[in-house]
Amino acid sequence: MSEHILKRHNKTLILYHIVCPAKYQQKVFTERVEQSLQKICIEIENRYEIHFVEVSSDEDHVHFLAQSVPVMSPSMNVQIIKSITAKKIFKYHPEVKKLL
Repeated sequence: MSEHILKRHNKTLILYHIVCPAKYQQKVFTERVEQSLQKICIEIENRYEIHFVEVSSDEDHVHFLAQSVPVMSPSMNVQIIKSITAKKIFKYHPEVKKLL
């Protein structure tokens, strides 16, 4: 399981399970796309205070188990994750953009 986040005045363990389906339930998450998604999540971890405990995908949706600090709202976490991953996947895999 995940570790607690220790800050100056608090200790937290907040996990978010986020499920993101592809548009129209298209089967776009291939092995290559999933590998790119893993790399993109590492980039997000380095830039924001979001730690991905697990990232997995089926053919038409993605599951994120993410840990974050209480300063960031759940909606802000989802917005960051969905927007950055979508932009980067469309950039690295233009065939996904054509399917959607």
